[in-house]
Amino acid sequence: MPTVFEKTVLPNGLRAVTAPMPQAKSVACFVMLAAGSRYETRETNGIAHFAEHMFFKGTERRPTARDIAGEIDSIGGEFNAFTGKEYTGYYVKCAAEHRDTALDVLVDMLRNSKFDPEEIEREKGVIVEEMNMYYDTPRDYLEGVYDELLYDDTPLGWDIIGKKETVRSAERETFLDYLDHWYRAPRMVAGIAGAVGDDIVPRLEELLGDVPNGAKGSPPPVEWKQDRAQVKVHTKQSDQAHIRVGVHSYPINHPDRYALGLLATVLGGGMSSRLFTEVRERRGLAYYVYGYNMGYTDTGTLYAQGGVDIKRIDEAVKTIVAEFGRIAAEPVEGDELEKARNFAKGRLVLSLEDPKGTIMFGLRSEVLEGTLREPDDVLAGYDAVTIEDIQRIAQDIVRENRLNLAVIGPFDDPGRFEKQLELSA
Repeated sequence: MPTVFEKTVLPNGLRAVTAPMPQAKSVACFVMLAAGSRYETRETNGIAHFAEHMFFKGTERRPTARDIAGEIDSIGGEFNAFTGKEYTGYYVKCAAEHRDTALDVLVDMLRNSKFDPEEIEREKGVIVEEMNMYYDTPRDYLEGVYDELLYDDTPLGWDIIGKKETVRSAERETFLDYLDHWYRAPRMVAGIAGAVGDDIVPRLEELLGDVPNGAKGSPPPVEWKQDRAQVKVHTKQSDQAHIRVGVHSYPINHPDRYALGLLATVLGGGMSSRLFTEVRERRGLAYYVYGYNMGYTDTGTLYAQGGVDIKRIDEAVKTIVAEFGRIAAEPVEGDELEKARNFAKGRLVLSLEDPKGTIMFGLRSEVLEGTLREPDDVLAGYDAVTIEDIQRIAQDIVRENRLNLAVIGPFDDPGRFEKQLELSA
């Protein structure tokens, strides 16, 4: 496919990434920042996510949340935001003719939100209820249990949503200090895809060219050392147990990232993957089960997750661990690698069909890696992966003393699962 992205660096260091799509009738307008929950302190854990909520609560020109939402509704657009551990994003998607309105609302929210103390107090209740929903949804909360097991009491091991006590103690100055520290031009990337228009870069410079420069530091790097298998159990009365088995892997910019992605696909990508076939189809141990590699800028983890019968949880853990062991011990078959290669390439191409998916691809690369990868680079990376690459990586990261197991269910003894984490068991 032809070159998709164009990049311009404004004088203040803010980057603008555009992806013109001549066939599109809509436009996706994004602002993404290299700042997320990993950039918090213990006292401010949850403030990145809380701030995301507050940006929608009113500006001087649009005083209420209803005013903001009403303007986007009036152009038939959709808008939202998301907070991750290493990035935060805000977007409006609308018909191309309303691009300037979308950009104006988006930038107004990010630059002129009032952070009204009364709104902050009111939103604390909303956030706490969101937390309760999160805690009551084991399939989601398992990620937090697993991350704490891997990364301990560090920003990468904390929940993005934060803790109730830190949310309840947040004040207006808490938000302003966080934004002043991290919402700086060099950490900010504006991304526009679809019917972007010929004047998009001058328009972005007009709106964002005076965002303050001067990024201030980075979060502490990940340091981990593991010499034995680890288990963490979150006790919760339930009819189903949720489990995640995984190992430390590679950062997102590692030279073997494409091979690692295909390894994860062979293991648990799709309904014909090894995990789905063995855990669900052959043994009936789970309704959902999948494998995935989650990469960060300086670390990563390859894991498998499933919701399993509490009476057969030992068999489920043992079966998943056996699949980890098998992919390290035995070379994948040629046709299995080709299927995984086509699966990964196909999913990428499908994600690029609309402006939102296209610009998200470019922004993740630019924000997290500081470089703008083209889709063809990724496709070529997948094409270059060999059977030997898959096994070499599997043997490097899948070791008995590197296995980790997080469990949510009616259990209170982590030691009962240690036997199931033996690769040769």
